[in-house]
Amino acid sequence: MRPSLGGPRLLLRRLREVMAEPISAQQRLDKLVVLIAANMVAEVCSVYVLRADGVLELYATEGLNRSQVHNTQMRVGQGLVGTVAKDATPLALADAQGHPNFLFFAELGEELFNAFLGVPILRSGDTLGVLVVQNRSHRLYSEDEIEALQTVAVVLAEMIASGDLQAIARPGTLLALDRPHQLKGLALSDAIGLGHVVLHEPRYVVANVVAEDARVEERRLDQAIEALKVSIDDLIARAEMARAGEHREILEAYRMFANDRGWATRMREAVATGLTAEAAVQRVQSDTRARLLRVADPYLREKLHDMDDLSNRLMRQLIGLESGPAGRLLPKDAIIVARNMGPAELLDYERERIRGLVLEEGSQTAHVTIVAKALGIATVGHVENVLTLVTDGDAIIVDGSSGMVHIRPPPDVEVAYAEKVRLRAKRQEVYRELRGTPSVTRDGTDIALLLNAGLIVDLPHLADTGARGIGLFRTELQFMVASTFPRISEQTRLYTSVLDEAAGAPVTFRSLDIGGDKVLPYMASEEEENPAMGWRAIRLTLDKPGLLRSQIRALLMAAKGRELRLMFPMISDVTEFDRAKELVDREVAYLSRMKQNGPTSIKLGAMVEVPSILWQLDALTRRVDFLSVGSNDLLQFFFASDRGNAKLSGRFDALSVPVLSALRSIAMAGHRASVPVTLCGELAGRPLEAMALLGIGFRSISMAPSSIGPVKAMLLELDLKDLEAELHPLLSAGEPVPDLRRRLMAYAESRGVPL
Repeated sequence: MRPSLGGPRLLLRRLREVMAEPISAQQRLDKLVVLIAANMVAEVCSVYVLRADGVLELYATEGLNRSQVHNTQMRVGQGLVGTVAKDATPLALADAQGHPNFLFFAELGEELFNAFLGVPILRSGDTLGVLVVQNRSHRLYSEDEIEALQTVAVVLAEMIASGDLQAIARPGTLLALDRPHQLKGLALSDAIGLGHVVLHEPRYVVANVVAEDARVEERRLDQAIEALKVSIDDLIARAEMARAGEHREILEAYRMFANDRGWATRMREAVATGLTAEAAVQRVQSDTRARLLRVADPYLREKLHDMDDLSNRLMRQLIGLESGPAGRLLPKDAIIVARNMGPAELLDYERERIRGLVLEEGSQTAHVTIVAKALGIATVGHVENVLTLVTDGDAIIVDGSSGMVHIRPPPDVEVAYAEKVRLRAKRQEVYRELRGTPSVTRDGTDIALLLNAGLIVDLPHLADTGARGIGLFRTELQFMVASTFPRISEQTRLYTSVLDEAAGAPVTFRSLDIGGDKVLPYMASEEEENPAMGWRAIRLTLDKPGLLRSQIRALLMAAKGRELRLMFPMISDVTEFDRAKELVDREVAYLSRMKQNGPTSIKLGAMVEVPSILWQLDALTRRVDFLSVGSNDLLQFFFASDRGNAKLSGRFDALSVPVLSALRSIAMAGHRASVPVTLCGELAGRPLEAMALLGIGFRSISMAPSSIGPVKAMLLELDLKDLEAELHPLLSAGEPVPDLRRRLMAYAESRGVPL
């Protein structure tokens, strides 16, 4: 006898009633298997739950020997139930005992049963268990019956995900959903964060799985799909997406998926079985993930992220959920987990509660990484599939020094990291004790250690670290976090506050470096094939002189009675500096006409970050008061290697003869013209790289606050003349020097220089 398939909706309603009863988790499971067996006209219904150790354990059964509940166990891949768990696909057999994977459990009494239907209990593509029905007769279950059992499995998945079953687990065992994971990524910010997951794109927990009215749910689903299509069309129609490019291709792919009738049909069919629209989206997403995760074709697996993103967008359309921190209460030890994010998005979060950042993408010189370093946040990037393994609130450890991420870590790992944090705190205390020690090498060479900053909250680090000043103040951060273009008065207040907080220490402001990947939300932009090499920084502000003049005027007014140090980014030709200087002269003349006092002195500089300027250094040094090397951009242009591309992040080494030779030529040009030169890129913040920079002639370097202590500890033990004697012949040999990094490390170790 086959079930009447008006039955699935009735069954779901009965299941919902059982889920609402005030009974124990075991009693609830026992009732569920009885209901499912009756509805499916099956003589057996069993639920197997996957544990963290890869073992499937019988948690409830109707029709088999109940004394074996929690005693019958098998590994994934073992027997028919293990095969369903391994393949994450349904298995329907008329003659189960004839299947090569059949495994006989005499204590269960399975020899009486021939027909077998097992479906995986899936959530986010991960197998949480297996739901099985069996019959004595040799019958083949229909497609409708398989669909009905899969729908019921959605309810069980949410029950397992809720954590209810952990209460009836054997002491000392964890369910698969709670198993620990250890992932290796790219170390981006040298700090350690222990805390709890906060998903930047929140994943909705489907509280209501069973629909009251299927027609209402289908209308909700259709409306959300249409709204999703419109939102993607609107995004593609924006001015910045008008031109062809990778971003447009991605959105076109989204549009293709959103208009895929098969995708919509599968969700409507899931709603027709009695699920809510949200549960239907989750079920289809989970089935798709499970299928794509198990295919070998790399092209199809790449589409997994697209389908995930699209499903998540659709879920947010259904429930009106926003990404980011809006309206969310963060734990006091939040670890943000995201595919990627911009610096402004990170700054939206409450800084005091953020302990770490984990990115599926991300790179060493991405702007969000730079901001995370400035804020002292442990950061690891390029962590594959981390979003599929975590949920909001999971315990997590982020090791920004090794690149390790521990999800739901076991107690011994937590204890080990707590000790590591304690030892790091002791080391930081040693660094703090050095803050009053002059930064002078062993052979008496004075080195200026400066800070990179961009926010008022960075300024207290001047006193904390003993840095001599701000070598780079990124003015664009104020513009990126604002909802509208900051007025001159607002800019003036910020710059005045910065100079006040610096209390006489020099502050070098960088004029607006926007464009490329730093898009202002209130300013129209154009899609570019190569935005890093496009209309940005000084190119943009010279083309929009009103924008640059307003900033210059605000800086001049803020620096009244003090020295103003201002540098212009991405100078590729000396004439660009000349034009920028003319704008400064015009604003100085304007203040004079208005009878307003200005700075006591004005120092103007240029950033060396475009290779073309390397052949104009002598002409440039005749014009500027100082130079600043932006090594992040200089190296990406030097190697034609996108700073945001994680696949290229380890391909080229900054500690190579070509790079150090180019940097030495800049330092020498400044020395010839008696023009101070500072390097303010990420290179300066790592002790080994900083040692090499000092060895090629740099006497001023600027870095994140957390790097001051380690770099100062290094240089205090460094004999600079000895290093120069070791390094200069290698750079002058005219041949590549293999393993230059290793040779420098060996040099430091042999001289007792701490790195």
